Amino acid sequence: MATHLNPYLSFRDDAREAMEFYRTVLGGELTMSTFGEFHVSEDPAEADKLMHANLTTPGGMILMAADTPNGQERPSASFISVSLSGEDKVELQGYWDKLSEGGTVTVPFEPAPWGDTFGMCTDRFGVDWMVNAVASS
Repeated sequence: MATHLNPYLSFRDDAREAMEFYRTVLGGELTMSTFGEFHVSEDPAEADKLMHANLTTPGGMILMAADTPNGQERPSASFISVSLSGEDKVELQGYWDKLSEGGTVTVPFEPAPWGDTFGMCTDRFGVDWMVNAVASS
């Protein structure tokens, strides 16, 4: 098996909603396991929180996430952006449109000085995204 580098997102109480949203954006198969299923929390309020979620897209992209347990601190800011890039501008435009809807656009998805089409946004769950469509030769 090849080694993969996969983004793993942390949420406070909305990992399920976020991952279901990302499935509508990216497509693919979503599997989810709760704290309750694996008996990893003694707090009944955490039983339905996601211990682990995995979204695998038809193209092989993998996005993972979990809810942060109540007893742990969740960082309020991140130095990470999830980047989507490729040559299919129509596909990437579709991702951009869905990710930026209800979020904050920091750089519009438009031609960039280096020739590609590029944009940056923070989605409605607070996750930073960069989308880059490589210019056709």
